[in-house]
Amino acid sequence: MFNSLTGIITGKFPKKLLIQTQGIEWDVCVPDSTLDDFSSVGNEGKVYTYLNHYENGMDLYGFPSEDVRSLFLDLLRVDGIGPKGAIKILSSVKSSELISILESGKVEVLEKIQGIGKKTAAKMMLILQGKLTVSENVQVKTVQIQNKTEFDDVIDSLFQMGYEKIKVQEEIEKILKEVESDDKFKSKKQTEKEDFIFKKALMELAK
Repeated sequence: MFNSLTGIITGKFPKKLLIQTQGIEWDVCVPDSTLDDFSSVGNEGKVYTYLNHYENGMDLYGFPSEDVRSLFLDLLRVDGIGPKGAIKILSSVKSSELISILESGKVEVLEKIQGIGKKTAAKMMLILQGKLTVSENVQVKTVQIQNKTEFDDVIDSLFQMGYEKIKVQEEIEKILKEVESDDKFKSKKQTEKEDFIFKKALMELAK
């Protein structure tokens, strides 16, 4: 089993990273929340790996650090969470935030994370609280998972087009601040607001 890949980052996409090593380009599944933690496209980077072998093929998963990979492996210990499910969870929340939630026992916050329901949250707390294998020096922070906002559909649409979710969220927050005192914008229907935000964000992200 190989531990990591070191090479040139050739592409970043939703839940996918491409890295070339000595003439071989690897297609690696990665959590969306970690994309910015890898080297930028065109530069050399290191990807810690996990190979999942199943009856009809193999999937290669990648992480920016050993601690994030350890958290991924911890999630696999929970009944009902497979590799793809663990990636979905880690795409919705930063590893440090998830660790903080698990260690604090805030099951009600855990339930709000995309990919986790009440039953899975309860299982995660039972199996993982106080038993994570990440190193003791990993930094954690308090987090509050927010409920869906009125522009989540716009965020999801731009994310599906290939833009990084964090950058999309930042751009939309910036636009909303610009129009917060605009009465003309406030008087628009929700669909008109979404269309305006989508077009303006797309123009800025495409620069």
